[in-house]
Amino acid sequence: MTDTIDFDEMNRKVIAEFRANGGKAGGITEGMPLVLVHHVGAKTGTKRVAPLVPYVDGDRLFIFASKGGSPEHPAWFHNLVANPDTEAEFGTERFPVVARVLSGAERDEVYAKQVAVQPQFGEYERNTDRVIPVIELRRTDR
Repeated sequence: MTDTIDFDEMNRKVIAEFRANGGKAGGITEGMPLVLVHHVGAKTGTKRVAPLVPYVDGDRLFIFASKGGSPEHPAWFHNLVANPDTEAEFGTERFPVVARVLSGAERDEVYAKQVAVQPQFGEYERNTDRVIPVIELRRTDR
């Protein structure tokens, strides 16, 4: 079994648990906020869902293309850049969003806030030479 298959299976379980429990899941995500981000393959057009640990600031949701500190961006990041109009599930709500990649001081400020509440993101940053992208998911139904 490859790592990709393991991650796919883990994500399927997290997504099912999230939807069955009003936006919460256990295991490695126990007690963490979760958002399900829908995305469409930039090359394939395949619809997918990624469970991610966001930084929540009021009505604003931010996600991080950390991929655990690996040297490359996760596929979902490229998909959101190519197709930024999408949907997210947070708590018991599913709503339309537009994804916007942050840059400069704005990116750095939000990433630092995430590290303060989810310290593993500091480790991810130390494990890679790339700048981990920060993406705002802005609701478009309000």
